[in-house]
Amino acid sequence: MKFGRYGQLLRQPGITPLLLIGMVARLPHASVGMLLLLHLVNELDRDWGSAGLVVAVMTIGIALGAPWRGHVVDLYGLRRALIPSIIVEAVVWSIVPHVSFYWIMPLVFVAGLFSLPVFSVVRTALGVMTTGDTRRSAFALDAMSTEFVFIVGPASAGIVATSLNTTVGMSGVAIAASLSGLCLMLLNPPTRSGQPGAVATRANPHEERLGAEASLIAAGPGGLADVEGELILAGGKSRRARVAARGRDFRHKFGWVSASVVAVFIAAAGAGLVLSGTEVGIIALLEQEQSEGQLGIVFLLWCGASLIGGLIYGSMQRRISPIILLLAMALLTVPMAFASNTISLALLSVLPGLLCAPVLSAASEWLTDLVAEKRRGEAMGWYGSALTSGTALGSPITGATVDGFGAGAGFLVVGILGGFICVVALIAQQLRRHRARSHSRTLILGD
Repeated sequence: MKFGRYGQLLRQPGITPLLLIGMVARLPHASVGMLLLLHLVNELDRDWGSAGLVVAVMTIGIALGAPWRGHVVDLYGLRRALIPSIIVEAVVWSIVPHVSFYWIMPLVFVAGLFSLPVFSVVRTALGVMTTGDTRRSAFALDAMSTEFVFIVGPASAGIVATSLNTTVGMSGVAIAASLSGLCLMLLNPPTRSGQPGAVATRANPHEERLGAEASLIAAGPGGLADVEGELILAGGKSRRARVAARGRDFRHKFGWVSASVVAVFIAAAGAGLVLSGTEVGIIALLEQEQSEGQLGIVFLLWCGASLIGGLIYGSMQRRISPIILLLAMALLTVPMAFASNTISLALLSVLPGLLCAPVLSAASEWLTDLVAEKRRGEAMGWYGSALTSGTALGSPITGATVDGFGAGAGFLVVGILGGFICVVALIAQQLRRHRARSHSRTLILGD
């Protein structure tokens, strides 16, 4: 392990400001969900189900918008891509506290759709500002700062909502989100090789080769038929040609998606599911034991372990597959079902907690190596959507399990489900590699 790598990284021009702005920019988005819930329940007298529905609508907007916002960064550059997000977030979060419930739903969906692409921008920039083992440390630092944000954000939202009011809180979100966007525009971190601040003057040939290979894999054995369709299309005489053209356009758009990329997305979704499910399980178990006031003790050990785990992983000399890390985290979550009080729950949360930040940083590192940089913003957007989708699924699945079978069953279900997802992903990845090797041998023998 080389902890000195962190000091070397933070001394590199542009890295520290990027990590700090990224952390501050995530704070309003980490707190707005709690503010929305409290505003709807306390100010508009809605039930918790209705409030949860509004947060779900916002989450869907974020999941749909993240890949699109990342793709816009790839196409038009950082500054032009951020302008719509800055305007929409400032306007929407200034209006939401002053309108009725039925206006809030479409407004928060639009806010989610145009949410500031902090995740895509920061991780895409880190991917071109670092290389090798330093990149692992950079992603680990970003994962740790994200963990810190999601500890501080909801707690700060609760304090503001109770000591002041939710209108002040959401107005603060509008100001903080727009100012963060402006700061990112001023910093203008590189998102491509050759831009000021990038380590390489041109794209890494290895990464570009991986992108090209993904396109060939996506084309599959029907590639020759598509070429034929393209030739027919030139004469404009066949419906088959139009179908082939549409298929070719689809492969051109998603040609960067390989089996390994899908595995990373599965790991992200699984991590979101396990983490959100664990959070619900912790709250439910403490409520069952009538120890809700001791929630901070459990979260301190769980989240603190994640920060330590991220620090260790970022200093390691070798990288580990995010699916393997997620499998270990999911299996280590299962023993939390046998906790009987606050202390045992807090101690049992340490081992899975140690793997939280490493899973997220490893997934970012692998995705950066697997996708050519011209598509990396979009890929990071899909990664964020996968994480968000997993988080959105984990809470209701665990909640339903807790309602039916008790708090301990929530940990069992989320751990087993997370482990099952990993096993399926590993099997699918191995089968895809086996098919690719068989196809390569067939081509060689055919020659």
